[in-house]
Amino acid sequence: MAALQRRRHRSKLLLPFILVTLWGAGARQIRYSIPEELEKGSFVGNIAKDLGLEAWELAERGVRIVSRGRTQLFSLNPRSGSLVTAGRIDREELCAQSARCLVSFNILIEDKLNLYPVEVEIVDVNDNTPRFLRENLEVKILENAAPSSHFPLMEVYDPDVGMNSVQGFKLSSNSHFSVEMQSEVHGLKYPELVLERTLDREGEAFHHLVLTAMDGGDPVRSGVAKILVTVLDANDNAPVFTQPVYHVNVPENLPVGTPLLLVNATDRDEGVHAEVTYSFVKITEKISQIFCLNALTGEISTSANLDYEDSSFYELDVEARDPPGLRDRAKVLITVLDVNDNVPEVVVTSGSRTIAESAPPGTVIALFQVYDRDSGPNGLVMCSISESLPFELEKSVDNYYRLVTNTVLDREKVSLYNITVTATDKGMPPLSTETLISVNVADTNDNPPTFCHTSYSVYIPENNPRGASIFSVNALDPDSDENAQITYSLAEDSLQGAPLSSYVSINSNTGILYALRSFDYEQFRDLQLWVTASDSGDPPLSSNVSLNLFVMDQNDNVPEILYPTLPIDGSTGVELAPRSAEPGYLVTKVVAVDRDSGQNAWLSYRLLKASEPGLFVVGLHTGEVRTARALLDRDALKQSLVVAVQDHGQPPLSATVTLTVAVADSIPDVLADLDSLEVPHDSVASGLTLYLVVAVAAVSCVFLAFVMMLLALRLRRWHKSRLLQAAGDRLVGVTASHFVGVDRVPAFLQTNSHEVSLTGDSGKSHIMFPQPNYADTLISQEDCEKSEPLLIQGYLGLCEEEDSLVQLLL
Repeated sequence: MAALQRRRHRSKLLLPFILVTLWGAGARQIRYSIPEELEKGSFVGNIAKDLGLEAWELAERGVRIVSRGRTQLFSLNPRSGSLVTAGRIDREELCAQSARCLVSFNILIEDKLNLYPVEVEIVDVNDNTPRFLRENLEVKILENAAPSSHFPLMEVYDPDVGMNSVQGFKLSSNSHFSVEMQSEVHGLKYPELVLERTLDREGEAFHHLVLTAMDGGDPVRSGVAKILVTVLDANDNAPVFTQPVYHVNVPENLPVGTPLLLVNATDRDEGVHAEVTYSFVKITEKISQIFCLNALTGEISTSANLDYEDSSFYELDVEARDPPGLRDRAKVLITVLDVNDNVPEVVVTSGSRTIAESAPPGTVIALFQVYDRDSGPNGLVMCSISESLPFELEKSVDNYYRLVTNTVLDREKVSLYNITVTATDKGMPPLSTETLISVNVADTNDNPPTFCHTSYSVYIPENNPRGASIFSVNALDPDSDENAQITYSLAEDSLQGAPLSSYVSINSNTGILYALRSFDYEQFRDLQLWVTASDSGDPPLSSNVSLNLFVMDQNDNVPEILYPTLPIDGSTGVELAPRSAEPGYLVTKVVAVDRDSGQNAWLSYRLLKASEPGLFVVGLHTGEVRTARALLDRDALKQSLVVAVQDHGQPPLSATVTLTVAVADSIPDVLADLDSLEVPHDSVASGLTLYLVVAVAAVSCVFLAFVMMLLALRLRRWHKSRLLQAAGDRLVGVTASHFVGVDRVPAFLQTNSHEVSLTGDSGKSHIMFPQPNYADTLISQEDCEKSEPLLIQGYLGLCEEEDSLVQLLL
């Protein structure tokens, strides 16, 4: 029941004490007042309304309480938007005997990093009963004490303040004593026993009294103590201190046991009545643990460490008493001087430890508070950071600092900053502390991928397998994460009417190029590509690089023989070599080309097989077939040569051609060995042999005339070729189609070709010299129309003179 009444009483006190004051244009200070001993979660004030916010905005905007160096006494109710108690608040424990008990803290709005100071006054409630330091007290009074004499009694301790503290005393009924309440300068109240009537030790040596101390609370609380008054024989001199008040100033860093001062009292009596002892009176238990008093000498010393931040002033009451019980009191005022013994403290309150490299200068990174428990200059703190860092400090309210950027950051240069905040006080000597704040720089896609080279050249042999990797490009991006994830692609283009993507492809992740076709050096020899490297940022960045693909030749083409051409009409081509030819005589020339290039197209000629070894030689590089020695009568009319043409590739490739050379000075000599060229006769044709002999004898004369004319024409042609050689400049105007060469090098071809064919039909035989091949001979129509035509080997020419020879032959 009493607890219920007490709770109702506190509820009645709550409303009158709530007070909110908003002041200042920039930072608004909010003030509340509540009674102590409220239950946890009790309403203190509508903080959302006082901050100009809605209740739901407290959580969304990160509103929270920040305080320093004490237990959190209050909390925020995000549903109601009110400030409530975080637990039971004991004003006496929090503020001791202070007249006003104020609790200060700050409200931080996280998203704007704004601070609002809040001050809550804790109003005293009469929750403590006055209590005497001792429940039993003995007071000794001389029997000759004069009426109205005052005798100080024990101190009464009531932690409450104001009307809730001790307001009066009441003494049990008696005929000799009364009680009066005295007040000290600092407001402390204590009782004094007043002698109303003269005592008579012989009549009554002891008086038993009950002293009651009462406070002014509602309801009134009281405490009692028993007093035993002993009446002593007369002692007419009491001890007297040399001075009523002692002052001493001591630094807080004194070692334990250091003497502070010496109090002294004298007694004019003699003997036992002059023996003085000293003791503390009216001191709390805490003070008794800090100071000690020598009862015989009156020396006061420290028994524990002094702390200016805990208490800077102490007031001690010292009593001097003689054995009969007479006493005197003096005050000892001890002032503790501050010493710079506390280092500054840095408390990081809020802020993001990660900042984008694109953040503009002035971006707030962290909010922190510095404080020093010392006072005066010892408690003034200055903060600093290294000037070489791209950050600076901005002073805010209530010793708060903001850490902001002063320039644009670059993550590719520095991705992590370890910022050392140095807090230094102004004491002598100064003390400082260092706090490390780590800031990560978040990446922004501000760097495109970069290739190692401005262009690439790739060499690949032809006939490569399909799907083979031919090259790998690599681009670097100094960004991180997805901003550095690179994909590769090829620019759209076409080659020989086909899209480029049908020739090569690229792995988008690795940058490896693959050949989708087998390249042919003879089709194309180089290919230019554009490779694009793009990152995965938003927006993506990219760069290009050119890649030149060169196809290297391989020896994959067999030499192609242009001359002599393979017969297509069933006849056998024959080259004519006169028996009178000297060594080195040019019989014919083998012409061949190779579609490869370089060493693979470098051809060499050699005589692979000959019916008469040693008779002919072939030029190694020219392919010219010449006589190696003079022709002899024993040399057969028909000579068969096999010429091999080989390139210089690895491995080398070759082709062969078979040449038939007729050796004779005259037509009869040719006919003498025609039997080796005739087709075998069957039994039916054997009867015609006689007729054939007659026919041969008939035409032999014709052939003799023809051979003589042919020799004349050859001599004329030889003379003409000497004239052409001397006037080589006349060949400048000849069209390119009349030249055959290797690797686009023109070559002038002079050929001698004779084909002899012997046919037999129904017993008839005739010799035919088919028309020669003039495809590789430089002859123009103008030459045919001149008065001195070229002598062309064969029986069908381009000039009228040779037409007559053909008519003669037929």
